[in-house]
Amino acid sequence: MWVQRVIELTAREPLGISVDWAAIEGELGVPLPADYKELYEAFGGGVFSDSVYFLGRDDGLTFDFLTQWRAALSTDQDSKFGKVSAVDPYATYAPGGKGLVEWGSTEWADEYCWLIDAERPGEYPVLARAHDVGPWHRYDMSTSEFLYRVLADADFQPFGIAQYDLGTTFKPGSRGGE
Repeated sequence: MWVQRVIELTAREPLGISVDWAAIEGELGVPLPADYKELYEAFGGGVFSDSVYFLGRDDGLTFDFLTQWRAALSTDQDSKFGKVSAVDPYATYAPGGKGLVEWGSTEWADEYCWLIDAERPGEYPVLARAHDVGPWHRYDMSTSEFLYRVLADADFQPFGIAQYDLGTTFKPGSRGGE
């Protein structure tokens, strides 16, 4: 339902991208949210409304969530940085554990993540924070509902961008569609 709303909001035809989700989920050690996979298959990675970055699975490119996750995990686990995490008070998700995986962001440095707990597969609350310094806000809703509210609901504060009248466009990062 929410994925369809995002598609209608952007007036785009779904791309129908094929992805080896089993390999990706095998590396993560948990299944990804079904609606996220549906969003990615429809859009690919790219930018909504010229400001909301949606990470997908584009090997080695800017909009690849797996590349971003690997880099964040490597940094989180690097002992020269001590116990400090870029997603404090959380940690970056490591297979078999509990932590954050980023799936989106904005040009204003807002971050959108899932809180993944390997012991609770199928639960994917969205954690978001504004400008890298604010507190984390928890949303017990799907990825696609959160994205829709960011794009279309001016009252969805502090993350709604509809009041800025940026339009509801989508520009693919690397997998065609334009």
